[in-house]
Amino acid sequence: MPDTQPLVIFTPSGKRGHFPVGTPILTAARQLGVDLDSVCGGRGICSKCQITPGYGDFPKHGVTVHDGALSEWNEVEARYDRVRGLKKGRRLGCQARVEGDVVVDVPPESQVHKQVVRKAASTKPIVMDPATRLVMIDVIEPNMHTPSGDLERVADALQSQWGIGPITARLPVLKTLQPALRKGHWQVSVAVHTAAGQETSEILGVWPGYHEGGLYGLAVDLGSTTIAAHLCDLSDGRVLASSGLMNPQIRFGEDLMSRVSYVMMNPGGDAEMTSAVQEALNTLAREIAEEAGIDPRLIFETVIVCNPVMHHLLLGIDPVELGQAPFALATSNSLTMDARDIGLQDIAPTAQLYLLPCIAGHVGADAAAVTLAEEPQASQDLALIVDVGTNAEILLGDTNGVLACSSPTGPAFEGAQISAGQRAAPGAIERIEIDPETKEPRFRVIGLDLWSDDPAFPEETQITGICGSGIIEAVAEMRMAGLLDASGLIGSAEATGTARCEPTGRTHAYLIHDATATGGPRVTVTQGDIRAIQLAKSALYAGARLLMDHRGVDKVDRVVLAGAFGAHISPKHAMVLGMIPDVPLEKVQSAGNAAGHGARIALCNRAARTRIEEVVGDITKIETAVEPRFQEHFVNANAIPHATAPFPELSKVVTLPPVHFGQGGEPGEGGRRRRRRS
Repeated sequence: MPDTQPLVIFTPSGKRGHFPVGTPILTAARQLGVDLDSVCGGRGICSKCQITPGYGDFPKHGVTVHDGALSEWNEVEARYDRVRGLKKGRRLGCQARVEGDVVVDVPPESQVHKQVVRKAASTKPIVMDPATRLVMIDVIEPNMHTPSGDLERVADALQSQWGIGPITARLPVLKTLQPALRKGHWQVSVAVHTAAGQETSEILGVWPGYHEGGLYGLAVDLGSTTIAAHLCDLSDGRVLASSGLMNPQIRFGEDLMSRVSYVMMNPGGDAEMTSAVQEALNTLAREIAEEAGIDPRLIFETVIVCNPVMHHLLLGIDPVELGQAPFALATSNSLTMDARDIGLQDIAPTAQLYLLPCIAGHVGADAAAVTLAEEPQASQDLALIVDVGTNAEILLGDTNGVLACSSPTGPAFEGAQISAGQRAAPGAIERIEIDPETKEPRFRVIGLDLWSDDPAFPEETQITGICGSGIIEAVAEMRMAGLLDASGLIGSAEATGTARCEPTGRTHAYLIHDATATGGPRVTVTQGDIRAIQLAKSALYAGARLLMDHRGVDKVDRVVLAGAFGAHISPKHAMVLGMIPDVPLEKVQSAGNAAGHGARIALCNRAARTRIEEVVGDITKIETAVEPRFQEHFVNANAIPHATAPFPELSKVVTLPPVHFGQGGEPGEGGRRRRRRS
């Protein structure tokens, strides 16, 4: 029986399957359609198929991974490690064989289809006043009559020429100070850091003469599923490069509570996750510096925004308290520290780190960054701001006050845990339309501007899967085309009039694209995919509705969609799904990566740090986990678009077919399916 064979679960894709003992991980990946690279035919030469196995209890996946889940190292891996080196914990997928249930993470460098950064930098202007800046000074030469030290005369020059002082400098800087002064003939460039509200400044770097290499900072949006970074020139705020990668912690659990559960059930699990994310940040810093053509050691400032669980795991703080009421943070204040305190070794050794304040136990520094970027407290109309990710951050406010909450949407909106889901990479379906008459789809893929039904669409285009924006539009289009009823059931071929609705056991799936003839995947939307999107969108809507309850309103004036989702999903599709409350479509706008933009504001402007620290104290926090009406709102929001809310604005532009599919996807009353008795 297949289910007696070991279970192999791949992250971040969430794809899983049972395989006989002795099956190479690379073989399992290929059979499941997992994006795992290999160019040497499994001989252990190319190293492209490196994977990281996870051990311990994984309650979200329903497995416990024991030592011995994979075969022991063999001579091929040992030889490769001796010659080229394998990172700690890594295995070669072509050599490691299945011996028991195992969770396997495919790191970004082992994936064929590299991620496209969906969290692009905002073009909104930023007033420049960075905490770290570069100044040039002329220093008085020492002489026998004024025997002061070089540092003291540098301090005098900074005070007299720039009004900066008093100053401090650490040993690494002191070691470079005298050679730089003499090589520059007593003229030097100095990187000076002055924290907001502080009088004392610190010298972070010294160069002889005029330093032409520049001074740079990193603004990082550390999400549960993806990490996005913007490399900025600290002289003018320009974004020189943007890059991103998957958060490697996803192998421990795709949502935040899964990761907290992993820590609870696996002693030392928090240290594992801290090490994983710190290594990822170092990798990202190196890659983004290389992309921009700069020395990563010229990155002297980093600002990071993240949710509370990521905040604690980044800092090496046990997040268990955040998994149980009253969801107490170790600290909610902003933090300034050495970047090396969190393991950032590949940037300037004296680089500084600023973490924005958290708002509450489940509303983090990412929500504070969105507040900094969008300023709901200054809005004249009632604005609902939604930053969609694995954990959605929701703000509702105007000049009368701001409410905030988080809602556990899960990773479905980012393409994870979807049958044909993948990251945003070339070849992924990102847009889709379904003809309501013929039920035929057409789509666009990342990396190509043409629709699939365009005569110029290249036949050789590789369709690799569907990303988050694609699955959201697919579900909404299926509802508008009458392939899906309000309860979320997919109809049969007979009920819908299209053979694209295929039977899959007791349910049905809708076929978008079949590339099996050329060795590609079959991209379908399954009933399980629909359920994953329903759960995610219901949590999102319920969180927003809860804030409206506390404000005492039944509608909002406008909706702002933030994050990668907001930049790539049409308001109509979001409204058809019932992800957001009903408003005129022209009142739904995209803010792009608001959290990332807030991080850039904090990186480039000291006063903004002080301002957000004050604003956060005035935000009213609503904890969805203990709100009695959250479950009621969640259940009602399971329907597409909603079980009870009328959505009058949506009905002005879209007429949803009144279809009802019952048992097995056939027409029926209510669309309910009976449970099979065990």
